[in-house]
Amino acid sequence: MTADTLAGKHALVTGGGTGIGLAIARALAAQGAQVTITGRRQAVLDEVSGNGLFGAAMDVRDEEALKHGIASAIDARGPVQICVPNAGIAEGRAVHKTDMAFWRDIMATNLDGAFLTIRECLPGMRSTDWGRVIAVSSIAGLRGLPGAAAYAASKHGLIGLIRSLSEDYMGQPFTFNALCPGYVDTPIVTRNQEAIAERTGMSPQDARQVMTDANRHKRLIDADEVAAAAMWLVGPGSGSINGQCIQIAGGQTV
Repeated sequence: MTADTLAGKHALVTGGGTGIGLAIARALAAQGAQVTITGRRQAVLDEVSGNGLFGAAMDVRDEEALKHGIASAIDARGPVQICVPNAGIAEGRAVHKTDMAFWRDIMATNLDGAFLTIRECLPGMRSTDWGRVIAVSSIAGLRGLPGAAAYAASKHGLIGLIRSLSEDYMGQPFTFNALCPGYVDTPIVTRNQEAIAERTGMSPQDARQVMTDANRHKRLIDADEVAAAAMWLVGPGSGSINGQCIQIAGGQTV
């Protein structure tokens, strides 16, 4: 891909101010796309905006705020042709300790938020002759994850949504795929190592090693590796990659 491969394309990345979302947003902008990045804190978005990135604060759990934010982005930069529902919460809790508020927060962010993002982007995308939806799921969307039933259920649901959409639009110039990374070296892993250490009594270093060892190649994944997979899905020759769950975890996991 060249620096202008995505020129004229408007991309939207939720949770685009940090981690995987920011890596994908920057990769898209480097290929010429105008990229709307969303998140709950405008200050975080402002720190990374520029060079093709445009920050728009919104909470994907708030339907009206999300509808307004995406509509404003479309007014400013045209139909969203690359939609990346990435915003998510990665927290674990045993089922017998899971109250309804925790369950609903996970679902509202990871699944409802992705559904709303895709729904609001689709009408404009359908008015064009090309579109890509790339949801950031997880290895936990393909298999059970000990101690994180709510998270795994939300990510399984996201894959079901993507697979169904790929069937709905079969034969049209729009594809729907999911990225399923293992443990990625982002602030989420740092937060999780602290939570695991507090819950189990192990050291933060040992907690981090648990996540590192869960990846088949025994290292944390770099966010740019996930972004590279996203770029493959928007690149030339990607039109026949549809309804797929692409594992980025260092080896076979399911």
